[in-house]
Amino acid sequence: MAKRNKPAGLTLLGKSEARLPPSPSEARLETFPNPARRNYRIRFETADFTSLCPVTGQVDFAQITIDYVPAALCIESKSLKFYLASYRNERAFNEAVTNRILDDFVRGCSPREAVVTAEFSARGGIALTVRAEYPDGAGARPKRR
Repeated sequence: MAKRNKPAGLTLLGKSEARLPPSPSEARLETFPNPARRNYRIRFETADFTSLCPVTGQVDFAQITIDYVPAALCIESKSLKFYLASYRNERAFNEAVTNRILDDFVRGCSPREAVVTAEFSARGGIALTVRAEYPDGAGARPKRR
């Protein structure tokens, strides 16, 4: 069987010695050309996401689901895994984390549409789910007072 070359620009795929980035700002979402012309959905799910509460420093656990329709580029899954793992020492509110993941994802691959859903585990008896969407229809949003 002939060995296939990986697409240019993929630095993590096939390397076991790669190190996790220390923060999301230092992580890189890698992409490859979309192999299809039709619209189709890609879904990533992880149940082992963690970040830190910005006030207490306690760990927030979440299941993250990213569902998107690619345009010209697809996100490479190992780079996404490393990107999400880079939040383990990041202090931020759950709402900010979810929206940042969506913003970085959209910046990384310019999808036709994307939805990030973060289901944070209950703390103090209250669970929290945040859903951020692209495009978001910001023009239809009511103005703040």
